[in-house]
Amino acid sequence: MRRALRGLKALAALIAGQAIVLFARLITAPRAVWRGTDPVPRQRIYFANHTSNGDFVLAWAVLPPALRERTRPVAASDYWLKSRLRAFAGRDVFRAVLIDRNPETRDEDPVEKMVAALNDGASLILFPEGGRNMGPDPLLPFKTGLYHVARRCPEVDLVPTWIENLNAILPKGEVIPLPLLCTVTFGTPVHIEAGEAKADFLTRARAALLELKPEHAP
Repeated sequence: MRRALRGLKALAALIAGQAIVLFARLITAPRAVWRGTDPVPRQRIYFANHTSNGDFVLAWAVLPPALRERTRPVAASDYWLKSRLRAFAGRDVFRAVLIDRNPETRDEDPVEKMVAALNDGASLILFPEGGRNMGPDPLLPFKTGLYHVARRCPEVDLVPTWIENLNAILPKGEVIPLPLLCTVTFGTPVHIEAGEAKADFLTRARAALLELKPEHAP
């Protein structure tokens, strides 16, 4: 009985995932631009800008199916465990690495959870700003998580990923997306250098992501 229930749950997650991809394509007609790399089956951390709750859904949806299957977003547990439906989507559909953002309540180190997922063979979608950027600056300062994971897993490609126009498609507080075009641009992978200082690495990674912003790109 338990095996049958697990099978039904897995099937439901598969169908829901396909439906989400189809919905994203119908609403936003998302376009993946592989500017600095190719969609090849290498283990990666796609680190992206963050302006909307739909960011990781779109970044996940535009990946080719073979890459999408092995890619897990890193997301806030307080948001994705808020209801049964969100928990099903977060845990079973997206297989998200769920992080407690409150240091006072969490009992697991976020870096350890991300490293464990990488050690299991997954790729990740990560938002190094830490939270949604609702201000005028194109990017907030990066938190230190990307640096610590890069040090632990230096062989993993770190792919800057710029998501354009999604904050206009799904503004804060809205649940019905607006039908606008959206692009997800994947840049040239970066790697941490031997002995590279934390501040230098984060500055370099942030600059690599900003280079993909449309007015900065060639």
